[in-house]
Amino acid sequence: MRHDPMQTILSDLLGRVDSLAGQRGHLSVPRIHDEVDHIRHIARAFHIDTVEGLAATLESALSLHGLGPVVLSYLDFLRDAIAAEMPSLPPHLTVAPASASPLRV
Repeated sequence: MRHDPMQTILSDLLGRVDSLAGQRGHLSVPRIHDEVDHIRHIARAFHIDTVEGLAATLESALSLHGLGPVVLSYLDFLRDAIAAEMPSLPPHLTVAPASASPLRV
């Protein structure tokens, strides 16, 4: 069985996004900002441009508006962007695109 380092990186990013979404309401704005910054740095290092751009935009939104429904929407978009980079998702990670369902409010 061949090990794909990019698959590992994408799985890590997906786990980070899911962790943020799961802890909503329990993290401070600075903590969320730090976590999103880590996601952005990893995406930049591995040239995952869509994820990097969305993370940067979410950082800006957090700086301007703090917490709110926009965070969950961006986390959905980040998850979709990461999933799109994965050649094949394990069944337990399969997601419907955020664009196919109403945004969380």
